[in-house]
Amino acid sequence: MSSFSLSGQIVDLVQRRIFPGTVHVEGTKIASIEETPTAEDQYILPGFIDAHIHIESSMLVPSEFARLAVLHGTVATVSDPHEIGNVLGLDGIRYMVENSKKVPFHFFFGASPCVPATPFETAGATLTPEDIRTLFEEDQFKYLSEVMNFPGVLSQEPDMMEKIHIAQSLNKPIDGHSPGLRGEDAKKYIDAGISTDHECTSLDEALDKIQYGMKILIREGSAALNYEALHPLLQSHPDRVMFCSDDKHPNELVKGHINLLVKRSIQLGYDLFDVLRAACSHPNEHYDLGIGQLQEGDPADFIVVDNLKEFDIRSTYINGKLVASEGKSFIERTPIEAINRFHCTPKKEEDFELPATEEHIHVIQILPGELITKKQIQKAKVVDGKYVTDASRDLLKMAVVNRYQDTPPAMAFVQGMGLKEGAVASSVAHDSHNIVVVGVDDASLCEAVNEIIAAKGGIAMTKNHQVSLLPLPIAGLMSDQEGAEVASNYATLKEASLNLGSSLPDPFMALSFLALLVIPSIKLSDKGLFDVDAFKFIPLNAG
Repeated sequence: MSSFSLSGQIVDLVQRRIFPGTVHVEGTKIASIEETPTAEDQYILPGFIDAHIHIESSMLVPSEFARLAVLHGTVATVSDPHEIGNVLGLDGIRYMVENSKKVPFHFFFGASPCVPATPFETAGATLTPEDIRTLFEEDQFKYLSEVMNFPGVLSQEPDMMEKIHIAQSLNKPIDGHSPGLRGEDAKKYIDAGISTDHECTSLDEALDKIQYGMKILIREGSAALNYEALHPLLQSHPDRVMFCSDDKHPNELVKGHINLLVKRSIQLGYDLFDVLRAACSHPNEHYDLGIGQLQEGDPADFIVVDNLKEFDIRSTYINGKLVASEGKSFIERTPIEAINRFHCTPKKEEDFELPATEEHIHVIQILPGELITKKQIQKAKVVDGKYVTDASRDLLKMAVVNRYQDTPPAMAFVQGMGLKEGAVASSVAHDSHNIVVVGVDDASLCEAVNEIIAAKGGIAMTKNHQVSLLPLPIAGLMSDQEGAEVASNYATLKEASLNLGSSLPDPFMALSFLALLVIPSIKLSDKGLFDVDAFKFIPLNAG
C-alpha cells in the first residue's frame, strides 16, 4: 500500500475554513489531516464534479475524456449516456461503462429514460422500463438521467411514468429537462419526482422552479451558455445550485472545464465556499457519489491549486493516485474498440430537391448561444418550381437523413447559420443522431452527407466541392484517436467552416441541436418539421 503526505493550505468545505496543514494518504484513502503552524504556499481542496454531461459530445470515449479533464481538476462526472443509447441501446451504454473502467477517473452513468427522446424520430434503439430496472439493479447505476419528455410526464404517459416509478422505488434521484416550463406545469413536473434541471435560460425561470423544490444546474457548455443569466443564484440560493457543462466539444475541453466556472464566480465576488460547494460538494451529496471531500477517511480525491483567484491546477489526485501535474496527464491511453450502427446508402443530388407549392414557408431560426430556436414564416425563394436557398437572406436549406435505414431526406429551411457557400454536416445530431446538414446548394448538401455515410459517422464540410471530414467511427459520435489530436482536428475543421461565412462561434455545435425535438420551438427530425411547442408535425408550407 503506497502512502504519501502533502502540505498546503487546507480548504475545508465542511467547516468552511482554510488552515495550514498536511494531508496524509494511505492507499486510496485520506488517513488523516494534520493542522500545522505553517504549510506550503499552495491550496488543497476537493476535486471538481461536472453535475451533468454527455461524454459523447466531447467526441471522445470516456478514457480519452478523462485524460483531458483531470488537467483542469475534474475528478468525476455525472454522465448521461443517452447519446450512444439512442444509437446502440444497452450495448452502447455498457460500452461506455467498460471503457470508463480502464482509467482512474470517477464516471457515474445514469439510466436514460428517453431513448428515443420522442416517438417522432427514428433512433437506433429503445430502452424499456425493464432495461431501466436492469441498469439500476444489475449495473448499479446511481440515478435516472434527464427526463426530457416533460409533456409525457404532464400527461402521465404510462411508459414514462413507469420509468420514474422504478427510480423512485429504488430511491434513485431523477434528473430533469424542462426548458421554459413554468408555473403549475413546472410544479406538476417537479411533484412527479424530478429533482434537477439544467435547461433554465433565465433567472426568473430558475427561481420559479426552485420555489417548487427543484435544484438548478448552472450550465455553461459549448452550445448553451447560461452562466451569465443564472450566476446570481450563487448568492440568493447557494444550497440549490451545481455546475455543469452538458455538452463540451473537444477543442474547448482542452482549454478548461468546471474550473473555469469556479474562477469566473470568484472573480464576480461570490463567496468562496458557496462556489466550491456548487462545484464539489452538492453533486456529490445529491447523487450520493462517494467522491472524497477532503475529510479524514474519505477517498483521496483532491486537487492542488496555486491560489484561490486564478485556480490554476497544479495537480490532481484520484483515489490517492497522481493523475495530472503541471499540465501533464498521467492517465495512459487505452485500446479503443469501435462499435457502431450505420446502415444508410449514398444519396443523390436530386434527393435534396424541394418542389414549391406555396409562397411562404416555416423557417427554423437559430438563436446564438441558445439551444432553443424560434419559429418564423418567410417568403420562399423559388427557382424553376423548386424551393432553393437564398443566401442573401441567410435562408438556407437543411436536411435530416435517416442513418439507420434508407428513406427520403426530411427537408426544411433555417436562418442564422450564415453560410455563403458549401455545406456543413454531422452525424452528431441530438438525440437520435441521424445525419443533419445545412448548405447553400443541393450538390454541397449531397457531397457532405455522402462523405459521412462513407465514413459511417463524422462531421464534414464542403467548399468548392472539396470535402473535409473528422471521422467518428464509434457510434458515429466519438473518435478512436487521442484526445488532444481530436481537439486539434476539430478546431481546424471548425475554423474552416467559419470560412464558409457563418457568424456563429461553432457552426457544428449549432447544427447538432437542430434535430432535437425536446428543445423549443421548432426543429427537424428525419420524419419532418416539428413544432415543439405544439408537440406535433407541421408542414414546410405556411400558406
